[in-house]
Amino acid sequence: MILKSKYFYFKKALTDKFCDDVIKYGLEHKTKKATVRKVTNVSQGVTKKYRNSDIVFLDEEWIYKEIQPYVRRANEEAGWNFEWDWTEPAQFTIYGPNQFYNWHVDTSLPYDNPDNLNTHNKIRKLSVTVNLSNPKDYKGGHFEFDFRDYQDIKKCKPHRVKEINQRGSLIVFPSDLWHRVTPVTKGKRYSLVMWNLGYSFK
Repeated sequence: MILKSKYFYFKKALTDKFCDDVIKYGLEHKTKKATVRKVTNVSQGVTKKYRNSDIVFLDEEWIYKEIQPYVRRANEEAGWNFEWDWTEPAQFTIYGPNQFYNWHVDTSLPYDNPDNLNTHNKIRKLSVTVNLSNPKDYKGGHFEFDFRDYQDIKKCKPHRVKEINQRGSLIVFPSDLWHRVTPVTKGKRYSLVMWNLGYSFK
């Protein structure tokens, strides 16, 4: 499949109030250490070699209502036109000093969950990352892509996504793109991540 655009971004699309509300709401909940799902050769579980961050899942309509219009617009204007019909709970993520997420893709084998028809036999197709933080509040924590079609993460050449440096900016991209968040060196970086599901490509 040849994609017209690798990713689609919206600079400062979301208000400071929305960012403040998500951060406040996320911090009111108990966080847990992020895990890694089984994708290629990485097994599910907590592994600081690949990922070190604190997360909370937020299943809130007011969050979806604010962000989903941008997902639909990006899907159309980027020329992807992926079919999707469900969104997983949003992931509020905290990256403190020395925390990061190494090279990975968001998509994986289809969910095997017959008791939940919203996710069963579906895969992640479109990922969303929202920058909730003011860039002055942290250092490091850069969002980067590698666009080459292989799985040798040791040879990745990063493309730094500067378009979402500003608070309230968001990026939408196909879930099978390799990406990472580099280590935060100072302060805290708050972000919101969402995954949109559909049946496997034919």
